[in-house]
Amino acid sequence: MLKISSTAGKVLAGVIVGATAVGGFATAAGTFSGSTSVICADNRTNALYAASANGTCASNRSAIPLSQNTASTLPTTSIKSVVQKVSPSVVTVNVTTTTGGDTGSGSIIQSDASTSYILTNNHVIEAAATSGKIEIELNGGDIIPATIVGRDSNYDLAVLKVNKGNLPVIALGNSSTLAIGDSVIAFGSPLGLSGTVTSGIVSSLNRPVTTGGTASGTNSFVNAIQTDAAINPGNSGGPLTDSLGRLVGINSAIASTGSSTSGQTGNIGLGFAIPINEAKRVYTEIITTPTHTSTRPLLGVFFDTTYSGVGAKISQLVAGEAAEKAGIPVGSIVTSIDGSRIADQLSAIVKIRSYAPGSTVQVTVTLPAGGSKTFSVKLGSSSN
Repeated sequence: MLKISSTAGKVLAGVIVGATAVGGFATAAGTFSGSTSVICADNRTNALYAASANGTCASNRSAIPLSQNTASTLPTTSIKSVVQKVSPSVVTVNVTTTTGGDTGSGSIIQSDASTSYILTNNHVIEAAATSGKIEIELNGGDIIPATIVGRDSNYDLAVLKVNKGNLPVIALGNSSTLAIGDSVIAFGSPLGLSGTVTSGIVSSLNRPVTTGGTASGTNSFVNAIQTDAAINPGNSGGPLTDSLGRLVGINSAIASTGSSTSGQTGNIGLGFAIPINEAKRVYTEIITTPTHTSTRPLLGVFFDTTYSGVGAKISQLVAGEAAEKAGIPVGSIVTSIDGSRIADQLSAIVKIRSYAPGSTVQVTVTLPAGGSKTFSVKLGSSSN
């Protein structure tokens, strides 16, 4: 697990996952005592809301009649049932090199009759990229050798392969639908303790985070999900799921207030995960391309690292690339991308990295001569 630096991120409205409570039902608005004949369950999150005065629900919510046995019909999902569903698809990643070893976690993302693929962090396995041994411990205790299919240090992702088929595959969620306050569950092997599960909420979204690779020295840039679910060294690469057990993030980093004598720090309630929507594009390219590599979007600029104001100042354009084609002049200060405020060059890099190559984004800048202008930019592509 790596120490990270981060900057302020966007705050969104949260929801509370519905659950039974003494004397009524816990809802997003508080405790509902049942003064009408129905309550309303959100079709996506299962959060419970009071019905309108006439007993109707909004179009995105389902009406549930209140009765003596309402609790048995509510669309609730317990953490216990999620753990039973997800745990078989979570693995421990053990890395051994000539200089020592390390432990991380991973998720089984694909499996056929003879081969299975595991998604983890690059920093978990990069020490064994050129020499060393990687083994996967399955949930049932079986240990099998694994090989690296490909990896991308820019996104801190890696795909491993094992010659064992018909393994349970984790269900994929949609990280773009997450909201602050949504319940999440972290799985993995913190400090080598396999089969560990912790729960919490989404604390923030679109949190710019950068981590440094231990072997390559390459920085990874992540538009991260922040969570207070306990994440510790060894959780890296393991899944962060939603309340239905669907993979929404890959646990990757923790914030720290200092270092310990062992060189590793523990959880202080600030953990960060790579959104699955970003990770899916990367791991799909790694698995399916002949070179087992992935691409990243390219704006085609160099930022002024000495600039200390708000935004990201462009010091140089890359000839023939996206920013130059769009007409953005040198000296412009990027202040927002697709409506998201850009505080500094880190947030600009992370925001761009969250898109797929070829995406069209709206880049708003303060021009060198003054005034603001928005440019429509089709991002280029670069291999890792």
